[in-house]
Amino acid sequence: MRLIVGLGNPGQRYVGTRHNVGFEVIDALARRASIAMTTEKFSAFFGDGVLAGEKVVLLKPTTFMNRSGRSVLAAGRFYKLDISELLVISDDLALPVGRIRMRAEGSSGNHKGLADIINRLGTNEFCRLRVGIGESIGQTTDYVLGRFSQDEETIMARAHQWAADAVESWIQNGVESTMSRYNGDPPRS
Repeated sequence: MRLIVGLGNPGQRYVGTRHNVGFEVIDALARRASIAMTTEKFSAFFGDGVLAGEKVVLLKPTTFMNRSGRSVLAAGRFYKLDISELLVISDDLALPVGRIRMRAEGSSGNHKGLADIINRLGTNEFCRLRVGIGESIGQTTDYVLGRFSQDEETIMARAHQWAADAVESWIQNGVESTMSRYNGDPPRS
């Protein structure tokens, strides 16, 4: 079983914001696998099913970004998952809009959601998939809670699908193969 977590903030106010890219990718995966994300469990919207031939749990923490680790820890403990079975999807200010980057481990990169997960799990040795939202112009909080421009929306629609493809590849082929194939910009067509 795999636990796939998308980071974001709950509530209508945050739908479509840069910080909610993780939620958007989870929604794309849920549509692909016909997984309903309406159940609330582990302080998250939760759904389980089969994706890329393997049982998965999809999670969108409702704890708000900075406390995402509580939800991830609860789900991981409940399912008795190994850290290698966890993938966290988040936004990234250091990547151009739409570019994705998967890593087998690493720091939080100043992402408060990832930092909380690392703190609660006691390790940074879990897979993460970062989706670029572009560099902050002005106040970072305003930027990440802001919305994409129309041109960026077009790029992000492709990026959500590219990231979902990468998650399926991670399930089927592992992290190294997925990194070499998917790290970069989504195809234009």
